[in-house]
Amino acid sequence: MFKEIIVGIDGSPSSHQAIRIACDLSRKYDAGLTLIHVPHAEAAAYAVGAAAGYHALTTIPSFEQVEAAGQQILDAGLAVAEKAGCTDVNTLMPHGDAATEILASAEEVGADLIVTGRRGLSRISSLVLGSTTQRVSHLAKCACLSVI
Repeated sequence: MFKEIIVGIDGSPSSHQAIRIACDLSRKYDAGLTLIHVPHAEAAAYAVGAAAGYHALTTIPSFEQVEAAGQQILDAGLAVAEKAGCTDVNTLMPHGDAATEILASAEEVGADLIVTGRRGLSRISSLVLGSTTQRVSHLAKCACLSVI
């Protein structure tokens, strides 16, 4: 049924649940699995601020900090996937708008399923722009699964 699954992650508990479900589907259907994280300053500020012990909104992280935080999120996602029994997992970390990049990457890898968490870290921006999951589900050319 599914040959290629892509999972949009942001480091939230909901995205980790999305990875676990995608791993289960990947094993069941012998599908390829790709984790994608689109780093942005808000998530990096959260990660950098939490690690440094100060309020996340008081600092604007550098590009290097955004990249490092993004890699930490991907590494944590790979650890979740491995624990769920998936060891052959690809990763992507494009830059730009998260929904746009997830959709473009899904087309590039030939995904026939996009899995995302419904409750991510970027609650402030979603009030203005709408959630990434909503936009992905609305615009995707393949099946979508949003996970709580």
